[in-house]
Amino acid sequence: MGAKIVECPRDAMQGLKEFIPTDVKIRYLNSLLTCGFDTLDFGSFVSPKAIPQLADTAEVLNGLQMTDTKLLAIIANLRGAETAVLYNEITYLGFPFSISETFQHRNTNATQAAAFEMVKSIQELCVKHHKTLVVYLSMGFGNPYGDIWNVDIVADWANKMQALGIKIISLADTVGAAQPADILYLFKNLIPLYPAVEFGAHFHTTPSNWNEKVDAAWQSGCRRFDGALKGYGGCPMATDELTGNLATENLLYYIQNGKMETHIDREKFSESMIMADEIFSRYH
Repeated sequence: MGAKIVECPRDAMQGLKEFIPTDVKIRYLNSLLTCGFDTLDFGSFVSPKAIPQLADTAEVLNGLQMTDTKLLAIIANLRGAETAVLYNEITYLGFPFSISETFQHRNTNATQAAAFEMVKSIQELCVKHHKTLVVYLSMGFGNPYGDIWNVDIVADWANKMQALGIKIISLADTVGAAQPADILYLFKNLIPLYPAVEFGAHFHTTPSNWNEKVDAAWQSGCRRFDGALKGYGGCPMATDELTGNLATENLLYYIQNGKMETHIDREKFSESMIMADEIFSRYH
């Protein structure tokens, strides 16, 4: 199986204080759609009060020029899911389910128990509308709140999700806490245990520790990775100081050094990198 790269401009943009004009977002996303990524995490159907930057997601969607790249929209409740499933262009709905009770409240204003019931309802909705639900196990490698975390808790929640028929589960290192040993352990144990599930890695990293995290996941059999050009972004609901996303160019460097095919058009990718610098240096 080749590497599957999910580019996440939504994650890169969402924490910015200055609003990026809708036409600028559309131009950037259309550029990314030509690069050859498997999936584009392009926007979010959440409350504009929670994430003002993404209030124009529906308008942005109407301006996109679709390619073979599939679209993923983040949703945080059933109302958002009911909106997202109406768009033929959207293949994936992504729901952040937190291993940390504290962060579940901060991120979706719900308890873990309520969020799990929400996952059940959203999964039923996705099946009905021929969409695929991606569950992100956020704070999947620890949290800054003192909530209990260990690999067994993560594995238990992964088991509960796959029992609902969830086919894609992404372990999210929301605050950059992941240690290579934990990454190795989780992917090495979960991937063989649930062969019907595609496990992914959504790492937030610093420029100095991205390689060890990617390497641990790759060596454990993970082939689905989220990234964002230049490592922009992070989770605005997590901490005050954002830990950036895994830089997609670093991920490509790692994969291509291993002689693995990525289907990325390097020329289009370079054009998108230039555009990302222009946008994120201007709106920050």
